[in-house]
Amino acid sequence: MRFTRTARTAAAVLAVAFAATACGGDEATSASQSAESGNLTVGIKFDQPGLGLRNPDGSFSGFDVEVAKYVAGKLGVTPENITFKESPSAQRETLIENGEVDYIVATYSITDARKEKVDFAGPYFVAGQSLLVSSSNSDITGPDSLNGGKRLCSVSGSTPAQKIADQYPDVQLQPYDTYSACVEALRNGAVDAVTTDDIILAGYAAQYPGELKVVGEPFTEERYGIGLAKGDDETRAKINDAIEAMIADGSWQKAFEDTVGASGYPLPAQPTVDRY
Repeated sequence: MRFTRTARTAAAVLAVAFAATACGGDEATSASQSAESGNLTVGIKFDQPGLGLRNPDGSFSGFDVEVAKYVAGKLGVTPENITFKESPSAQRETLIENGEVDYIVATYSITDARKEKVDFAGPYFVAGQSLLVSSSNSDITGPDSLNGGKRLCSVSGSTPAQKIADQYPDVQLQPYDTYSACVEALRNGAVDAVTTDDIILAGYAAQYPGELKVVGEPFTEERYGIGLAKGDDETRAKINDAIEAMIADGSWQKAFEDTVGASGYPLPAQPTVDRY
């Protein structure tokens, strides 16, 4: 079979592309390489008071934000050179895999399923799943009291939503895109409760004092990690070093007290970083 020059050229290009794919192609830029350029893009939540919140003036505040900035500093990047990108729960792995963020600090629970797609540094915090209800509600005291037609809101793609679906299949779970949307649904009576980690719920309860409350004891353990590209061992080691330094020098406790502390959420035990 004879090929024209154009066909031969196209075939050669395809062969090169196939070879590059087979060999892994060009490696994506690691977070460490981004840091060397003096800039980082970091994923956070934009709607979680006390953790990751975009303020009306365009600034960002919260414990996750402080952790993100401390880590960036240890990587050599100043706060003004960080671009914060909103990272909804269901999109976090995709944002990392597509290289849209260098790392994510967004109440991101470390799970085996997620570790198949991304790597984690940390944990930098350990929380537990709980429930948020109206202050006048006396019926809901824990997950076992959610049966009987009660409507529970959580976020699509989140660990709390999955755990409710797996462990409490009879509960009417109504997934929303964000926790702030769940909270608004709770406030206007569209749902009876919101579930996610207790530290997140404490921030919303503090935002609406006298209107909302956290009830029951935590019924899971959520180990928050900093998500980054799969196989980026160099950056993961650097971030683990940064988390340990933040805990050791008192910055971790100060960040917690300055952000979450106002909600009344008690200072938890300091986490131990995994070195795997």
